Amino acid sequence: MAGITKSFPGVRALDGVDLEVRSGEVHCLLGQNGAGKSTLIKVLAGAHQPDGGEITWGGAPVTLRSPIAAMRLGIATIYQELDLVEGLSVAENVFLGHEPTAAGFVVRGRRARAATAALLRRLGHPELEPGRPVGELSAAQRQIVSMARALSHDVRLIVMDEPSAALDPDEVENLFRIVTDLTAEGVAVVYISHRLEEIRRIGDRVTVLKDGRAVAGGLPARQTPTRDIVALMTGRSVEYVFPERPVAPAPGRPPVLKVEGLTRAGEFAPVDLELRPGEIVGLAGLVGSGRSEILETVYGARRPTAGRVVVDGRPLRPGSVRAAVRAGLGLAPEERKAQGLLMLESVTRNVSVSSLSRFSRGGWLDRTAERDAARRATRELSLRPDNPDARVRTLSGGNQQKAVLARWLLRGCRVLLLDEPTRGVDVGARAELYAVIRRLADDGLAVLLVSSEVPEVLGLADRVLVLREGHVVHTAPAGELDEHRVLDLVMEGSPTP
Repeated sequence: MAGITKSFPGVRALDGVDLEVRSGEVHCLLGQNGAGKSTLIKVLAGAHQPDGGEITWGGAPVTLRSPIAAMRLGIATIYQELDLVEGLSVAENVFLGHEPTAAGFVVRGRRARAATAALLRRLGHPELEPGRPVGELSAAQRQIVSMARALSHDVRLIVMDEPSAALDPDEVENLFRIVTDLTAEGVAVVYISHRLEEIRRIGDRVTVLKDGRAVAGGLPARQTPTRDIVALMTGRSVEYVFPERPVAPAPGRPPVLKVEGLTRAGEFAPVDLELRPGEIVGLAGLVGSGRSEILETVYGARRPTAGRVVVDGRPLRPGSVRAAVRAGLGLAPEERKAQGLLMLESVTRNVSVSSLSRFSRGGWLDRTAERDAARRATRELSLRPDNPDARVRTLSGGNQQKAVLARWLLRGCRVLLLDEPTRGVDVGARAELYAVIRRLADDGLAVLLVSSEVPEVLGLADRVLVLREGHVVHTAPAGELDEHRVLDLVMEGSPTP
């Protein structure tokens, strides 16, 4: 790709970007949210038509007028927001748009399932059933289905956008094995990730985008210092430090939240915890350990088998989100785009949606008051751009997360439940979110945090509960733990009595 340009109304997304990818290499594409990565890969996938520049494939200029044209060349793209059809089976999704045929007729039965099973074995997941509806799968399993769909074509280049975001460490290792096998066969991989340690392990070369331009291309992935990469991405030096933790958080204050014997059969064993105003408690564990399920049960989105949630001494009605919100609980879910945001609505409506009764006057919505209140909340969190009328889908990942936090700030919530708060957020925006979360806690908010990244849990939390297979296996102040100890516990720890 040479000199690629692309503009949208009021925005120049790509400004003369060059990208060179070689057969059999892993080429990592880095940049903050809004740097142009998504636009560039959509041009490569044929989903966007560039305004200028040239794409050369195998030494010859090509025009990719559609995703089908790109696929016919052998270019497959696995997007971060997986484009699967939940009502169809695994096999139907894998071969969607290029179903197996016999004598000119589409064959959807045994032949498609057999081919899908072979692809799933190749990906190290023979346990996935080709006939199972995709809507029943976990996020990690859906990622595997998307990879199988890419491999169902005669692929020569695969673009992977944040492929490890929903995977636990074992699944990440399996992903790296798959990538290594593909490149050994001569397949090229464009790999996008905010996790710089992954770039070190799997990458060969790196291209860095900033503000729609390639500020560096072809850097050696393993030899280029992290500080240099971060400086290229952000235009400044970023230190990987978390906000200073209070010496004695919430001393002597009664718990605002108590979880007593909370249980969901088949998901997590009895959990007990207390959370005080100004305190951040982290839940650490692998994907599938019950972390998210605990948060959603506390919030009322799942009904517990046993136990109770108590706020300010009053038990909440089990399985009632309405009761949780009225008691002062707010949830920023793991899948914020699908579960936490109205993507086609404005920032104002996304921030105000849980507080609309405040702006009702005689049955009518006072839009001016709604807009002004939302703007105050977003300004407090430094959400950018400072435009309450902007559609939330146009914001970067970090600012979309700030919109979710602003919603609960406006609501006046007292307990904030955060599930993977920095997933898909670049390193610069992460530092801002860390500062926001700590400041909210310092102002008296109680925070229950879930993250797949152990350093994030240890860096933000005051106290940590370590989970393994639905059991709390260890509880300790964050300062008494390190990453190696936590990983030992989540992989080999035994449930406490």
